[in-house]
Amino acid sequence: MRIKSAYDKSERQQTGIHIRQYFICLFPFLLVAIITGCSSIDCPVQNTVYTVYRLYDSDGIETTLGDTLTIYTTRRNGTDSILLNRSLNTKEFNLPISYNDNEDTLFFEVKNKIETLTDTVYINKDNYPHFESVDCNASFFHNINSVKWTRHAIDSIAINKKSVNYDSATEHFHIYFKNRN
Repeated sequence: MRIKSAYDKSERQQTGIHIRQYFICLFPFLLVAIITGCSSIDCPVQNTVYTVYRLYDSDGIETTLGDTLTIYTTRRNGTDSILLNRSLNTKEFNLPISYNDNEDTLFFEVKNKIETLTDTVYINKDNYPHFESVDCNASFFHNINSVKWTRHAIDSIAINKKSVNYDSATEHFHIYFKNRN
């Protein structure tokens, strides 16, 4: 059994003083870290910019494409990237838009039991960076200048709204497919 001496008590008091001094010195740094870590800036959670496409018939009435629709594009490295895969009974769809190129090239593959038709759509646009805050990642918004397309399954495409931003409720393109009955 060990006998506690006055030395042990004094050592414990010294250790307690050192710990208190340590926390007193550390407290201002912790306070600053907490205050700067809690920012009131609200960065958008979903900061991907999409274009919205809606299908219409020749009379301007919303319609449904009964055929299977696949949309893909070619990346800069030459590989294909499927953006919409075998969509059935399509009325509307959203597609991402590139922020590097001034023109996006999309391939619309329309397939039924008899045939497969592929149209190429070229979307010419201007890209410009959009900053919410220095604390948030930059996004790119776009201004659509023109659209061109081949006419195998697509009859026409109209630009409804040229400005592309976070608003996912706005229809940017109206697509009119040919009647294939």
